[in-house]
Amino acid sequence: MRYTRYIRSMAALTDDWSTRHSVLANARRTAALINALSGTDDREPQPKSAAEVEAATVAVAEVLREYGESEPVELAPDDVVRMRVAALLLREVFAAEDVDAAAAALNRLLAEQTGPLRLTSHGGSAPWHPHLDSHDDAPWDEWFLTSSCLALTVLLWDHQRPPGGLCASPACRNVYITSGPGPARRYCSRRCATRERVAAHRRGQRATDTKSHSGSGSGSGSGNS
Repeated sequence: MRYTRYIRSMAALTDDWSTRHSVLANARRTAALINALSGTDDREPQPKSAAEVEAATVAVAEVLREYGESEPVELAPDDVVRMRVAALLLREVFAAEDVDAAAAALNRLLAEQTGPLRLTSHGGSAPWHPHLDSHDDAPWDEWFLTSSCLALTVLLWDHQRPPGGLCASPACRNVYITSGPGPARRYCSRRCATRERVAAHRRGQRATDTKSHSGSGSGSGSGNS
């Protein structure tokens, strides 16, 4: 009976872990971390002030907890600065214009930034799963970059399309994950898509009004000739 309970509890643990750490969940965590660390295409890896580093540290810790990182989540300011460097490297994958460019960006990162593929169960606390970092206690930036490369690689392989993109809104520039078939995505969220649709509608309305006023003026001039 004890053995049966153990099997059931381990099965539940495995199912829960697999759901929280699926390839898609890991890829979405990558996008959320990139956005928390580098929400623009600024190439400067060093945040401009201690306040920015502190704010980024809090934001990154919140993302990690949201995606199932066990407590305590211990992040130092130096960890966040190095993770920002990794985020800027990963943005190159999201900025790729097509699947070939995304694959080339990932191949560069896999060749230059990751170690050999290995399996780990974290000392029996998790099901066996693949890692590309050097060891289970690798620094945050190494773990972030290598786990992201692995998730994005599998997504590209599975769907044969870029694993994500940059938000098309000029006011945003967050990254997002694409998943499954369907039309290509352009915005990171419904909020950005709605904002840009409204802005486009207003631009169109202004252009129509301008054309209408211009036409009225021309007609009035011709009648006086």
